[in-house]
Amino acid sequence: MSDGSYHHGNLRAALLERAETVLAEEGPAGLSLRGLARDLGVSHAAPTRHFRDRRALLDALATTGFTEFNLRLREAAQGRGAVEVRLAALGRAYLDFAVERHALLTLMFAAKHEDRPGEELHELGHQALQTTSELLAEAQRAGVVRAGDPVRLAQVAFSTVHGLAVLAAGGLLDDTPLSEATDLALDVLLTGLRPQG
Repeated sequence: MSDGSYHHGNLRAALLERAETVLAEEGPAGLSLRGLARDLGVSHAAPTRHFRDRRALLDALATTGFTEFNLRLREAAQGRGAVEVRLAALGRAYLDFAVERHALLTLMFAAKHEDRPGEELHELGHQALQTTSELLAEAQRAGVVRAGDPVRLAQVAFSTVHGLAVLAAGGLLDDTPLSEATDLALDVLLTGLRPQG
């Protein structure tokens, strides 16, 4: 495919799509602008029109990843049903993304903790926690979640689903189907979040 066969804006999207595939297959070390150019059949200079260097490419991947991740969580949080139903849906949305796109999620969190992440990346990295803490605060007002700082509770909820996602992505659930492990994890989590007594 020649550079000229891309319409305006399409090369950037194609580079990001191919970069995520390479990331999943080879890890971050396998990513290079030159390699992406070769894979897409464009000149080795073409990617630099969209990404000044490899770091800019990785940041753009993380940014697009967080944008989609945050959208999925917001849709779950704002969906239909009682607040407990939406909390479970949010947990499933997190797990689905984390298992389907584990390499991307790993990159996203690594980029968020760089010495100097860009302002957009920093903000995007906090939106999922904010969405979750807002839903937990709603659940507290409804009397179905225990008292306490909703941000702290959201951090614990994240650690539960993220831990399960890491086990699943690493093939460490053995014979336990992911759907069964998900149901159990969310049941334990939601039970633990209920008011005591």
